[in-house]
Amino acid sequence: MGSGEHHAETGLRDRPAADLMRQVSELVPRLVREEMALAKAELREKGKAAGTGAGLFGGGGLVAFYAVGALVTAAILALAQALPGWAAALIVGVALLAIAAVPALVPRNRSARPHRRRRSRRSAASSRTSRRTGAARQTVRR
Repeated sequence: MGSGEHHAETGLRDRPAADLMRQVSELVPRLVREEMALAKAELREKGKAAGTGAGLFGGGGLVAFYAVGALVTAAILALAQALPGWAAALIVGVALLAIAAVPALVPRNRSARPHRRRRSRRSAASSRTSRRTGAARQTVRR
């Protein structure tokens, strides 16, 4: 410990408690304000980064949407080489609806029965026993 640190420590010990409390009451609000300002700046930076990421993700999703549309059109045009155009479009549309129905129906079967936590026989028996002993204790107390 250097002589300057020792002098500062001694100076704090020599000051009256009221002075120290006043200094603490001045320093704590300032510290809180500075921490809040720092937190705001950090959140602002993180928000900018998240906004950029969300924008890129949304843009990628839009391009993927158009790509799927182009692939569906290509499938219709390919089938239209062998069938009339309306039949090719009908076949591709029905196929897409069938593909869309599979993921829509699978979760329904899984969520139809809610998962219940089953108690073991031992925990149910101990629960009954504790209720009986609790009722017996209440009877004895009366």
